[in-house]
Amino acid sequence: MMRGPLARRLRTAAAAAAIAALLGGCISASAGPQGLYATPIGDAPVTANPTPYSAALYCMADYARRYSLPSPRIAVGRIADYTGTVSADGGRQVTGGASLMAMTALAKSGARIVERYDTSVSEMELRYANNRLIGDQGPGGVDDVQYRRILAGSVPGTDFYLIGGVTEVNYNIRSGGFDMAAGQASTDTPLSTAFAGKAFVMNIAIDLRLVQTTTLEVVDVVSYQKQIIGREISAGVFDFLNGNVFDISAGEGGLEPVQLAVRALIERATVEFMANLYGAPGPDVCLSAGPDPLGGATGPTGGYYPAYANTGTNNGETRADPSRWHDRRDGAVRRSRY
Repeated sequence: MMRGPLARRLRTAAAAAAIAALLGGCISASAGPQGLYATPIGDAPVTANPTPYSAALYCMADYARRYSLPSPRIAVGRIADYTGTVSADGGRQVTGGASLMAMTALAKSGARIVERYDTSVSEMELRYANNRLIGDQGPGGVDDVQYRRILAGSVPGTDFYLIGGVTEVNYNIRSGGFDMAAGQASTDTPLSTAFAGKAFVMNIAIDLRLVQTTTLEVVDVVSYQKQIIGREISAGVFDFLNGNVFDISAGEGGLEPVQLAVRALIERATVEFMANLYGAPGPDVCLSAGPDPLGGATGPTGGYYPAYANTGTNNGETRADPSRWHDRRDGAVRRSRY
């Protein structure tokens, strides 16, 4: 039987090989009966993806239905990333789907949306119909196929369209941290510990504008920013015990989702746009009881466009309030269920 340092090294190598074999046992070189080499991990279900301003958007839709307020036809144009930032893995730091987020936000607010962002399928079907290649079933049944006719004026026009972009990504607005290590001078119990923590703040900003389609007049403008925080905490222990070295460490870190921050910015801007177009003076329209908030002598709401003749509270003057329309900071929005 081998003894001494060589035996200990062999036992260590054998233990490492056993652990590697155990981990590798979950992967097979032959596909199983379901055609998989390995079963994917994770079983989290699909969930909703709200922001703190989603409740306010639903409130706007309820408000419009309650008072039979018409929604203009709105289209979404290009809301691009103008920051040019690139992440460490080479991809875009900011999402390219801001226009899709804006469409979802408008739908939550009850707006009438007209598709202008991707009309490739409609344009192709129009070409096919123009060449009498598309047929629809006629009144005579399956055998009665009639070519689709192109009718003038069948596509509704837009009243407004929403465009803009992500204009700022500022890294490391403020950062801080600590790094601490301690140990014993005695060689008998040379235990050492280490603790470290870091935090940093960045921000992202958007600039959106609402344009009247027939005149190309910019009738409303919104510019918002949101700060994003990230943190990292770690701790470790280092010790010598009977000639063996032990190094144990653990840590935790997190970064507030950047793309979710973009969605929150767009939803906050959309609720302000729609509050203007619906003539809503402010979050108090979400209260379930009380007099008609449209009653009385009021004036234009919003930054530019006098959507309705109802003033009293100027929508544009209150947009700088960070708690406005926030479902955890604005008491009116929390009570926005009729």
